[in-house]
Amino acid sequence: MSITTQAEMTGMKRISEIVGITLKKMRDHARPGMSTKELDDFGGNILNSFGAKSAPRLTYGFPGWTCISVNNEIAHGIPSQNKILREGDMVNIDVSAELDGFWSDNGGSFVLGNDVYEHQRLVDTSKRILYNAITQIKGGVKIADIGRLIETQAKKAGYKVIKNLTGHGVGRSLHEEPHEIACYYDRLNLKRFRKNSVVAIETFISTRSTTAVEQSDGWTFLGQHGGFTAQHEHTIVVTDDQPIILTAANKIWD
Repeated sequence: MSITTQAEMTGMKRISEIVGITLKKMRDHARPGMSTKELDDFGGNILNSFGAKSAPRLTYGFPGWTCISVNNEIAHGIPSQNKILREGDMVNIDVSAELDGFWSDNGGSFVLGNDVYEHQRLVDTSKRILYNAITQIKGGVKIADIGRLIETQAKKAGYKVIKNLTGHGVGRSLHEEPHEIACYYDRLNLKRFRKNSVVAIETFISTRSTTAVEQSDGWTFLGQHGGFTAQHEHTIVVTDDQPIILTAANKIWD
């Protein structure tokens, strides 16, 4: 969407604050021994307390309030009573929701407890690259150039990027134009960021894979060559200067 009125800005700020708070509280609540279903229900109760609706459930009939992916799962992990969190797991929580016709999207990977399996560097790299990408976005900037920045910085750190999962426009629905804000340089994408537009910027930084493959459950994505992938995401408003980070309640790089 494009922000044209103060009421629209207020609506986007409100739902973005809700998803940001929900993500932060879920991350703080996560404990070894807890099932991902228990963590998801905790997040769902927070959304419900604000009157917000789960975006993946509302849009696609997703079997959970939020997407919770663990270790080698890249995205869209289904919360399950049988999936138990362990010390050192790399956990990704993706929270998107709707309130009063406005939609926002926020996500982040983190290491649960002690960094037993040495995932922290990957997580930190994903956070840093997202921050660097966001600071370069303004009206008129080529979308492909932000993809180039993400891919280049990932390679310098010794990682790859997932090429078939992307950021996207958001605001009046979960996925809007531009539909592909990729993590790599796509020379065929000639589109530019537009001032006042609302977009969800994502990083998918991977140790081994470049393609996410949907599994037999119809939701969960794994890498075609295995390994691990850290993801971070913020919903922003594009301006002529530094973007407005609507989901900053999460403060993923603190």
